[in-house]
Amino acid sequence: MSATNDLADALARDTIEAMAETGDDQLVAEVARVIGATSTTTQEAFLTAARVRMAEQRGRAFLEARIREIRTGSARTEAPQDSGND
Repeated sequence: MSATNDLADALARDTIEAMAETGDDQLVAEVARVIGATSTTTQEAFLTAARVRMAEQRGRAFLEARIREIRTGSARTEAPQDSGND
């Protein structure tokens, strides 16, 4: 990874943790606006890292729930519909 991507990924990780702690679901967008005022390249790297990390968290939570259902024989949770986002 480049320095830009490394820094953006670290900031995305910290922002997502702060978002979970505070419940502020607009924090990623707000940090992105602050970054974008100085560097659109860093802003894009940050937004990509944040999307990838949040998608991974959502996918992992779904997988863990599905595995629990299989092991316990509970009702199957349906996967969310594809939103068309990357």
